[in-house]
Amino acid sequence: MSENIKLVLVSCCAPCSAGAIKQLTCGEIPGIDDFIVLFFNPNIYPESEYTKRMNEQIKYCEKMGVKYKIGEYDHDAWRAAVRGLEAEPERGSRCSACFAYRFEYAKRFARENGYDAVASVLGVSRHKDQSQVDAAAESAPGEIKYIPIKWDEGLRQKINRESDFYRQNYCGCEFSVKSPSPSEGGTAISGGVVVIKNNKYSYPVLFAMLTIHPFTM
Repeated sequence: MSENIKLVLVSCCAPCSAGAIKQLTCGEIPGIDDFIVLFFNPNIYPESEYTKRMNEQIKYCEKMGVKYKIGEYDHDAWRAAVRGLEAEPERGSRCSACFAYRFEYAKRFARENGYDAVASVLGVSRHKDQSQVDAAAESAPGEIKYIPIKWDEGLRQKINRESDFYRQNYCGCEFSVKSPSPSEGGTAISGGVVVIKNNKYSYPVLFAMLTIHPFTM
């Protein structure tokens, strides 16, 4: 890695980015001279959930004394970017389109603001596929390079245990609430039927007055 890189760190939330921010702040990533946290997540739904995650991200960045940028929240534009992919499962083509949409914005922000490269924490959740994130970042339009940094997961978990972060229980969009990834258990909603899934079976249950507890992060 070359020296004196100015980096844009694409973040989805404070719990996922805490370790990366700590590493960058402490100078643990060779070659990174300066960085800014970019919170651009128009996929998050509803807007009240977006606001919770945004505020938590701001609080952590200010605690750590790092720069941050809050991107525009336009959920309708994001919906247009994934149109036709609504029924795709988690880790499917909808997620690839979502990642690419956000990385295109990140690369444009980097170019317009004098940054050299983009990295992210979008793949650290167990509900996401790091290789899928990396592929989307590489393919997203823009001449700004993407750096696939392997963050210290142990550090991230340690900070999370010691912090009182707001923690969401689904990835972000309305479709991630309804559709657990095929490899995981959880609760999905299909029409008027609750489908309780494990790794082998799906159990449809008709519901009336029933509280749904989505799968956890």
